[in-house]
Amino acid sequence: MESQPAKDLQIRTQRTPNPNAWKFILNSDVKRTGKVSYTETRECEHVPLAARLLRLANVSQVHLFENVLTVTQNGASDWAVLALSVEDVIRSALPTHDADFDDRMPKPKSNGAPLDPHLVEIEEILDRTIRPGLQADGGDLEVLELDGNILTVRYQGACGSCPSAMTGTLEGIESILRTEFNPYLEVVAV
Repeated sequence: MESQPAKDLQIRTQRTPNPNAWKFILNSDVKRTGKVSYTETRECEHVPLAARLLRLANVSQVHLFENVLTVTQNGASDWAVLALSVEDVIRSALPTHDADFDDRMPKPKSNGAPLDPHLVEIEEILDRTIRPGLQADGGDLEVLELDGNILTVRYQGACGSCPSAMTGTLEGIESILRTEFNPYLEVVAV
């Protein structure tokens, strides 16, 4: 486990298109492999950094990806005050944080069967076209299921409660996937 000494830690804050979510960009990884979002402390007791952030007043979600922490609040806090609290938690928890933690999220059910080639193709399209923009804004997208012509997805991080995610972004995702994958596909966010 490599951690960043608190005195050398640099934190840059950045607003996202979601007024209730800010990105905290560090010069140290918070999740070296993959990404994960938490909305309840019971989900992340094994990740003290995330659990402590979720215990802050009005924080509703924490998203960890590479060297970025996206914190979403319920709208009841002044960001100037909340950001200082978030930075305090980061500075105190990061020296013992393990960026290689097991996210303990349930894996897709495959029953030993190979991954659905349609889902693999959808993931590749999203990785190339959609995810870079969502990740730049402190969010991401999880593909949950493909049932016939209906693709079910879940927004993560800043995208999870963003008003534009359910309108323009969802329409953009559907348009790209209709062009590159299936012209009859319908994308539904849960």
